Amino acid sequence: MGPAYEDKATRHGFRFVDLIDPHVFKEKLAAILPEINFYLEQFLGEQPIEAEAIISAYAAFAERLTPYVANVSVVIDQAVKSGCQVLFEGAQGTHLDIDHGTYPFVTSSNTVSGNACCGSGVGPGTISGVLGIVKAYTTRVGAGPFPSELFDDIGDYLQSKGAEFGATTGRRRRCGWLDTVILNNAVRLNGLTGIAITKLDVLGGLKELKICTAYRYKGQTLENFPASLKMLGECEPIYETLDGWDEDISTIGEYDRLPIKVKQYLKRIEKLTGVPIQIVSVGPQRDQTIVLENPFG
Repeated sequence: MGPAYEDKATRHGFRFVDLIDPHVFKEKLAAILPEINFYLEQFLGEQPIEAEAIISAYAAFAERLTPYVANVSVVIDQAVKSGCQVLFEGAQGTHLDIDHGTYPFVTSSNTVSGNACCGSGVGPGTISGVLGIVKAYTTRVGAGPFPSELFDDIGDYLQSKGAEFGATTGRRRRCGWLDTVILNNAVRLNGLTGIAITKLDVLGGLKELKICTAYRYKGQTLENFPASLKMLGECEPIYETLDGWDEDISTIGEYDRLPIKVKQYLKRIEKLTGVPIQIVSVGPQRDQTIVLENPFG
């Protein structure tokens, strides 16, 4: 990811339209290949890349992919104007955003909802709603401060029951109580109009649940997510405690049938975030999704 965005920022990247024009492709390749080969040979100690091999391989790609090339902005605009419902799906979490995340423990691109407009060529006024996906507890893969992280049996319980391993790396995810300081930061950055709570069933069997509602830092109470990672690393979570539940909710398909303590947990999240919960997931299957309010409604 990093090198790809690096090339984009230095104007060395290839656009898809360059791929399907063999003359432009050859010219751009000739311009950047000496620098790439210098890096490969002098810094990494690898063999240089042959231009003809790249041209031959990518000419084959171009032949296959050309029928699918279009101006995405125009295609989406026409779809919206014709009355189609369009869903933009984001990848990775808000706090992996290169600008607004826990830098440098982030990815190489913008992951907040506004980037759906930048990436697709759709104006912000076209977006009618933003649904935030959040687990019923908080997880993180890799390094970085994590105030509500659990290092006890409960953390192991969440990790095991929730099968918390990184989708790409396979690394064990760090688990902790739901952190609404982080969540409210995501609410603001993305302009959320609704929330989808996932993995609610994982919390079943715990006698009590905690929600981190603020941080304590050197005697101060912080309600907003600090920009300084050093400060974040020294923050202690301030919790409020709710009753847990013993029931297995994974087979419940209607909100009204959920146990009262489950509903209390959900309503507290709504109160703390100021955003309605539109979808609740009680398991990984499609039929384990409870839709309280259709986001397209």
